[in-house]
Amino acid sequence: MASIFTKIVNGEIPCHKIAETEDYLAFLDVRPQTYGHTLCITKQEIDYIFDVEDELYAGLWLFAKIVAKAVKKAVPCKRVCIVVIGDEVRHTHVHLLPFNSMEDVKFSGKAKVHLSQEEMQDLAAKIAAEVV
Repeated sequence: MASIFTKIVNGEIPCHKIAETEDYLAFLDVRPQTYGHTLCITKQEIDYIFDVEDELYAGLWLFAKIVAKAVKKAVPCKRVCIVVIGDEVRHTHVHLLPFNSMEDVKFSGKAKVHLSQEEMQDLAAKIAAEVV
């Protein structure tokens, strides 16, 4: 069965898209831990990040770097950190979390930030505008 991220890639489930290439997609997390919490995924469904072929793996980090810089420009924060957990959705992805303190990056399984669909759309557009 296709992962939820594959369904997003295939357009079966909508997302608040930030950036996209032939191999990668970035979009806002629907259960954000912080304002601007973004996911960068490989379009190819690969369960475990360390099973990703080297070229695709390296490209994911470069893609995440570009998106992280856009997040940093669009969202007031001290830094943007990367978290890789990979168990909640069995599809390679990295979390980009704008943060101001270590408390911001503690995953509880529940969203810490609640945004309306309109706010999510506006935020995605704001970050997307900063992608270079």
